[in-house]
Amino acid sequence: MPSAYIPIAMFIAVATGFAVFTLLFTSLIHPSKYNKVKLEPYECGIEATSDARDRYSVRYYLVAMLFVIFDVETVFMFPWAVIFDELLLFGLIEMLVFIFILVVGYYYAWQKGALEWV
Repeated sequence: MPSAYIPIAMFIAVATGFAVFTLLFTSLIHPSKYNKVKLEPYECGIEATSDARDRYSVRYYLVAMLFVIFDVETVFMFPWAVIFDELLLFGLIEMLVFIFILVVGYYYAWQKGALEWV
């Protein structure tokens, strides 16, 4: 029975060894001198013009959350598509209800103006 856990123990040892080796190796080769350019905040190659603690519109967060919600919900469609032939009519109706709920949520967000950038 304990011999069944040997591959798991080997995997954990290799993963831990790789992590420790990577951290030690990078600490040996990283540059130790810091200069003004390296300590500047990086903003897509553009020189920073304002403070990093400025306020942003909540709309950016709303759009990001809506994207994550709808993106994660569509991930549930892939397993359904794989076993569609086993689910038959029940699976089809279940997915149609699921898509209907997503469309209602999308329509609600659209009507509330959550998708407007300006």
